[in-house]
Amino acid sequence: MGIRRVVPNIESDDLVGSREFYVGLLGFEVGMDMGWIVSFVSPTNPTAQVQIVRRADPASASPEPDMTVEVSDVDATFAEAERRGAEIVYPVTDEPWGVRRFFVRDPNGVVINVMTHRERPVEI
Repeated sequence: MGIRRVVPNIESDDLVGSREFYVGLLGFEVGMDMGWIVSFVSPTNPTAQVQIVRRADPASASPEPDMTVEVSDVDATFAEAERRGAEIVYPVTDEPWGVRRFFVRDPNGVVINVMTHRERPVEI
């Protein structure tokens, strides 16, 4: 398993203010903006990133991940997590925006989005 990048996911109710801070003050560029999540990318080191995620609805049954780890083989990582008895809190899923991912809770209670990009997004 190869790790491609690790990205903190920060929950926020102020995506506009976050954009002004990370782009205006720190010099990041917007790599992705889906309305509910914005990825800020270093213009000189594209694996240095921060993601701001709209704060989840408290009634939501699904936990929001605290960080994202992009791996080269999400299925192999999932199989290893199951083998080790790790707590899977969101099953392996092909998302319509082009990633395959699952969430796992680490021993500290941190929810990690383990993902990889697919070649082609799922048709919806």
